Amino acid sequence: MDSTDIPSTIPVNENIVNDKPVCIHWFRHGLRLHDNPALLDAVEDCGELYPIFIFDGEVAGTRTAGYNRMRFLLESLHDLDDHFSNEGGRLFVFTGNVLTTLSNLFKEWSVSKLTFDADVEAIWHERDTQVRRLCEKYNVECVEKVSHVLWDPEEILKNNGGTPPLTYSLFNLVATAVGDPPRPVDAPDLSKVTFNVKSDHEKFEEQNQRFNIWTGGESKALELFQYRMKVEEMAFSCGNVMPNQAFPNIAGPPLSMSAHLRFGCLSIRKLYWGLRDAYLKLNPGKAFTVSAIGQLMWREYFYMMSVNNKNYDKMESNPICLNIPWYEDKEKLRRWEQGETGYPWIDAIMKQLKNEGWIHHVCRHATSTFLTRGDLGLSWEDGLKVFDKYLIDADWSVNAGNWMWMSSSAFEKVLQCPKCFCPVRYGRKMDSNGVYVRRYLPVLKDMPIRYLFEPWKAPRSVQEKAGCIIGVDYPEPMHCGPANSDEVSKFVWLPGTHKGNCSSGNEELSEAILCDGLMGMSPQMKRGPGRCGGDDSN
Repeated sequence: MDSTDIPSTIPVNENIVNDKPVCIHWFRHGLRLHDNPALLDAVEDCGELYPIFIFDGEVAGTRTAGYNRMRFLLESLHDLDDHFSNEGGRLFVFTGNVLTTLSNLFKEWSVSKLTFDADVEAIWHERDTQVRRLCEKYNVECVEKVSHVLWDPEEILKNNGGTPPLTYSLFNLVATAVGDPPRPVDAPDLSKVTFNVKSDHEKFEEQNQRFNIWTGGESKALELFQYRMKVEEMAFSCGNVMPNQAFPNIAGPPLSMSAHLRFGCLSIRKLYWGLRDAYLKLNPGKAFTVSAIGQLMWREYFYMMSVNNKNYDKMESNPICLNIPWYEDKEKLRRWEQGETGYPWIDAIMKQLKNEGWIHHVCRHATSTFLTRGDLGLSWEDGLKVFDKYLIDADWSVNAGNWMWMSSSAFEKVLQCPKCFCPVRYGRKMDSNGVYVRRYLPVLKDMPIRYLFEPWKAPRSVQEKAGCIIGVDYPEPMHCGPANSDEVSKFVWLPGTHKGNCSSGNEELSEAILCDGLMGMSPQMKRGPGRCGGDDSN
């Protein structure tokens, strides 16, 4: 976007209502009323308030969003609209260029103040710089507040010599030096402002088709927050942390708050301080442990690493990412995306991703490792694009950060780890009763548990009885992974020795060890068709 998009005319600013300015609060992320410091600033200072959202083809990741994420966003906006409606207002939604829309609104509504929640990621910098310039031209005060992340990235950079902390450990040290993140601010008292709503203002059109039960919006986010705190408090009282990671329920109900954090329906600071206060209350005299909020800190770290890096979601020209000679195979990529690899654990994960827009943390690790360094050797950028399309909680920083991490392309000690997830035994470990696989791959619902995760080993008579013939009703397993030591050596790009030794450097990897939940790339392994991750016959 260039400066020619900014109107050159500067109108006279007579935008005062009862001695208080007319304000627009521009929602992008931060789709909530609670802990919204920019919105609070507008309410406290303004006489008349116009809450708006602009569909410009880019906002909140809409350019790459699939059905489920768009539905979640629309539900979140609908929920916001309901909140404002209860106070006599509405959420105004527009479609078009951001600068043109704001320029027209500044003139039509005689606006003197614009507030918004800061988008700290590099991809939004140019847009927001242009908006600030537009405000200067129209003599509109521009107020932006940081609340989508725990710390203002500029403070982290300042305390690390002007550069981002390159490792997670260093980030934690710098964050500790900066000090505790701000506590949540109060919800705004909307009775302090007036709304100007026309009687013919249209409501959102409700979508009829529902492919899942994930529901967007601040109301649902706060409901899930209350439930989550009960679970966390129970774990804290027993001396445990992160129970949803320690005891993953991959087939459980939709209780994750990741999508609500992604769109800002739930304040990250509310969750952080809720967890921290609960931990200290239930563990008096005990120092707070960062592991209690480990997932939030990884989110913060990935955001921090992306702040001034426009190429953060790419391998080329990305200063923190290794250049790796990944394979290119469109057919393998297609089969992985469609859930047709022939490995039920991986296929079930991809079916849930496409149908519901969400998969558990452990499932993301399993399928991303399978696509990249573990089995197919395809680029993490290919996987990122698929996740970016289907995940309701996909955002630019965290999505790219996780893919670089899981593909061993960036971020500290993982670069020295040759281990990856076995698509057979790890599936058995996470889905011991086969509930998850049978739910998302109904073609295998009658396959005995013994063969459920490797159905190609089932005798023909068992396949016939289960009503699933491998190669006919369900695909044969793909050939994946290096077939010989020459292919393995092509991918030994990491520092250290990767010749079949565990990370301790002492234990030789047998195929049984390799497939016991984790597997490692080993030149001794020769994997032919259907032997992804070694022989699982033991």
